[in-house]
Amino acid sequence: MIKVGIVGAIGYAGREFIRLLVAHPQAKLVCAVEMETGKKLQDVLPNLRKLVDIELEIFDPDVIAKKCDVVFFALPAGKSMPLASELVKRGVIVMDLGSDFRIKDAEQYSKFYKLEYTHPELVSRSVYGLVPWYREQIKQADIVAVPGCFPISNILPLRPLVQYAEPNVPIVIDSISGVSGAGRSLNELFHFPNMNENMRAYRIGNHQHIPEIEQEIGGKYTVQFTPHVAPLTRGILSTITLRPTKDINPSEIYKCYDDEPFVRVLPQGQFPEINYVRNSNFCDIGWTYDDRTGNIVIVCAIDNLVGGTAGMGIQCLNVRFGFPEDTGLRFPGMMP
Repeated sequence: MIKVGIVGAIGYAGREFIRLLVAHPQAKLVCAVEMETGKKLQDVLPNLRKLVDIELEIFDPDVIAKKCDVVFFALPAGKSMPLASELVKRGVIVMDLGSDFRIKDAEQYSKFYKLEYTHPELVSRSVYGLVPWYREQIKQADIVAVPGCFPISNILPLRPLVQYAEPNVPIVIDSISGVSGAGRSLNELFHFPNMNENMRAYRIGNHQHIPEIEQEIGGKYTVQFTPHVAPLTRGILSTITLRPTKDINPSEIYKCYDDEPFVRVLPQGQFPEINYVRNSNFCDIGWTYDDRTGNIVIVCAIDNLVGGTAGMGIQCLNVRFGFPEDTGLRFPGMMP
């Protein structure tokens, strides 16, 4: 039984990770760190009653290292790295659901996050936790940077095709996310009267996930990324427009995903919906050629909290410890 800790237990990513971990037959939550120390986790998160009976505790690296094989971090940008460094020193495997280890270029991280790396040497050791593309590296990693939700919904459909993209034409991405993607912190923009029956674009041209996407599609292509938030609790729908340099058959190229347990490529002209993937670890991809413009248009759907964060974290755990990748994750989306 793998002994698991979580730092940042009651944020949306942390609580979703715990919800999935409870059903994992080979892993057990033994440590949960959060500011509400001394309280029972099930009292703070009542959905865990009769399922998890541990107390929230402070971050003490010596105590945590003695009882955990792997610790997940679910903290805001800049918060994970200094704490994770203490556990790495003590031989604990670290998997970060946040952003601190994802971007290899410290200058890009500083530009988009307005923060500096406190331990750049750990970033160079970290493995990007996008399982279909880094499976073998994850098997040996002691630091795994679980990807962001917007990047997952764009890198998975783009990476097989991007080598055929016209390098001088930006790849245009429009992504719509549910409100849970903004996290647990209160913000007037997301109050019910402001968000209900409304949708808005934000951080156009300077969203923090831009360098992560560009890094993972090869570093040679520019993306025009426009995120939107919609009155949904969870889910991401991304529409990607790519100008190919020659005629290609995406159906043949996407066969690289045939054996992936959580990537489902639909036949040409069929498109995914959030309903198909909600509350699941699946990433659904659909595509078509636009004969009029010469572009390939790709649509991708994921659940931002499962397939976009916690589920990918569980999948990384399974790969790292040698379990079947779908352990604890083999369930479909919710319809309705």
